[in-house]
Order: sequence, then structure tokens, then C-alpha cells
Amino acid sequence: MEKQNYFYGTGRRKTSIAQVRLLPGNGAIIINGVPYEELFPRLEHRQTIVQPLLVTETLNKYNTMVKVAGGGISGQSGAICHGIARALVRANETLKPILRQNGLLT
Repeated sequence: MEKQNYFYGTGRRKTSIAQVRLLPGNGAIIINGVPYEELFPRLEHRQTIVQPLLVTETLNKYNTMVKVAGGGISGQSGAICHGIARALVRANETLKPILRQNGLLT
């Protein structure tokens, strides 16, 4: 088995915790083994999840694998957003000011 390179980040909001892995890929977002469109039917929550990828223009560069637990649907989407932002900073340190300006790292 070959070693796969990925970047990780842990996001928290309210009582939700999300463990995020970014893998080089085509932009798929899988949360708890399910595509995010099925798990988050509301457009508002989907937009929250992809916001760090849109702001940094990396939406189609990474596949995102997420394990999320605790809290409600709104807290979970916020935790995923935070985790993706932290993983993006690990992937590319130059994205940190952009994410910070948009309030995605707090």
C-alpha cells in the first residue's frame, strides 16, 4: 500500500467537532461516508461548508473527507467550515491571511 498525502484540520463550533482531511482530487466532499448534498439539504449549510474553498479558489483542487460528531446541523456545518480552513492553512500557509480576513479561522 502506498502512502497517501493529505492535510488535516480539526474544526469546532458549539458542541460539534469535525475532523477534516484534504486529499488532492477533483472537489468531492464526503461527510461521514455520505456526499454532503445528502447530509445537508439546506443551501445555507452547504454554502457554509464550501466557503473556505471558494474564498481561496481551491474548490476543485482537493477532495474533502470529514468525520463530524456532536451538536446540531448548524453547528456541524460551522465546525466543518472551520476544519477545512485549518486544513487549507496546513496545505498552503499563504492562504492564511485570506481565510483570516473572511473570519474563517476563529
